[in-house]
Formats: sequence, C-alpha cells, structure tokens
Amino acid sequence: MEGLLGGLRVRLRVAPGSAAAGPVVSWIGDERIAISGVPPTRAVPRLAEQGVTHVVNCRPRAQVRWWGDLAAERDAFGPARVAHAPMQDHGLRQRPAAWAAAACFAVRVLEDEPKAGVLIHCTAGRRRSAMVAYAVLRLRGHDRAEAAALVLRYRTGAMLVPAYVRSVERWLAAGVR
Repeated sequence: MEGLLGGLRVRLRVAPGSAAAGPVVSWIGDERIAISGVPPTRAVPRLAEQGVTHVVNCRPRAQVRWWGDLAAERDAFGPARVAHAPMQDHGLRQRPAAWAAAACFAVRVLEDEPKAGVLIHCTAGRRRSAMVAYAVLRLRGHDRAEAAALVLRYRTGAMLVPAYVRSVERWLAAGVR
C-alpha cells in the first residue's frame, strides 16, 4: 500500500487481514476479562464476534471525543454496556474517582451475567487497562500476586506501573466499593 507523508511517497506495510481483524484481544485465562489497545471505530461492531459483551474504555475524555471510540462502543453495545474510566497515562497515582466505578461495573457484569465478556482497553493495552484489569481481579478475590500474574501472563507487553498498583491497593484498603 502506498501513500503520501509530508509530500514524500512512502510504502505502508500492513499485515494481511490486520485492518479487518480489529484489535488483538488478550483474554485473561478463564476470567472473562480481556485487555486490548483501542479498537478502530470500524472494528468495534465486530468485537462481539470475539466474545466481548461489555467494554471499559480507559482513555482520557479529549481522546475519546477526538477519535470517537467511546461513542462507537456505546453505539455498538448500548450505553448501559460501556463504562468510561477517563485516565491520563502519566505514571503517577491514579485517582479512584477516574477508574473505580468502571472497575465495579466490570465486577457486577461478571457476577450477574455468566456469559459476559468484558473488554478493558486503553490506547495501547499496556498500562491503564492492565491496572483496571488488576483492580477487577482483586475485587473478584485474587490476591496481589495472583492478579498481577494473570495480567502479565496473558497480556503480552502489559506493565503494572507501581504507582497504579498502589492506587488500587490503597483504594481497596480504604474499604470503598
């Protein structure tokens, strides 16, 4: 595929079928939790084919407005099946006000709907989505080591940022749910 970039003709390399396939969704064992990068808006309707029934979007408000991913998710799944955890990926403490309701949403869905599959995504599917998946696993009874091991085993490239993990653990210790 060829295109123009800054007036220069460049050859773009695209893996066969990658545009049609959508994002790489990493399912966390048997937990019915998946992590991915932001799905292209054109691929959102096909997420259901990969077992996704609900979505937690961990991208900041400005990004979801600009790119339209949150709106596409709400159109495809319905507003009641999509939660927004608007966070910047800055490596510092994440305020529970930004993510805790979305983590609780995912837990409720998994408890109430035995066939549900919850996709948690941020931009790259590495840090914020890993943090929220970790929080969901902790809320579902996994200890720190188990939750971390599950996220890191099943999501290649995931990173549990220490400040993000501390944010989850402090929130859990406060007994707020």
